[in-house]
Amino acid sequence: MKFLTDLFPVILFFAAYQLYDIYVATAVAIAASILQVSYLALRRQKIETMHWVTLGLLVVFGGLTLMLRDPTFIKWKPTVVNWMFAGAFLISGLTMQRSLLQRMMDHAITLPEPVWKRLNLAWVGFFVALGVVNLYVAFNFSEAIWVNFKMFGLLGLTLLFVVGQGLFLARYMEEEQATEE
Repeated sequence: MKFLTDLFPVILFFAAYQLYDIYVATAVAIAASILQVSYLALRRQKIETMHWVTLGLLVVFGGLTLMLRDPTFIKWKPTVVNWMFAGAFLISGLTMQRSLLQRMMDHAITLPEPVWKRLNLAWVGFFVALGVVNLYVAFNFSEAIWVNFKMFGLLGLTLLFVVGQGLFLARYMEEEQATEE
C-alpha cells in the first residue's frame, strides 16, 4: 500500500496526461503531491524526505512549466530528484560513519563495511544513470514516449536494479544464516 501511496502523484500525472495534456498533468501532479503531504500531516503520520523533495520540486519545476508553458522544466524534475539522491548517498558515504543506505537497511541485513561502501556507490551510480537516461529520453523522443518512460521505464529500471541488488546481497544472507546455525 505504501508503494502505491508513494506513486500517487506519478500515477495521477500519467492518467491526466493520457486524458488531457502535459500542462493539466503537471497541475494534477502538483495538487496530488500537496494532497499527499497534507493527508499525512493531518493523520499525524511521518512525512518522508522523499515526499517533501517531490513536493518542492513539483512546485518549482511544475510551476515553471505552467507559468512559462514550457514542458522542459517538468522533464528535468526526475533527473534533479535522482541526482539529489545520488548526491545525498555520495556525501553520506564520504562523510558519515554509516551511509544513508546503511542506515536504511542495516536493521535487515548485516554486511561487512566494504560491501556497504560498494552498495552505496552502486546506488550513487544508479541514480546518476537514471538522471542521464531520463534526459536522453526527454529530449530525444516525443513527449508521449517520455511520459510513458517516466511512468514505466524509470519504475522498471528501478525494479531491475533492486532485483540485482537482492541477488548481490543473497550471498551475504546465506553466509549470515550459515554462521547463525
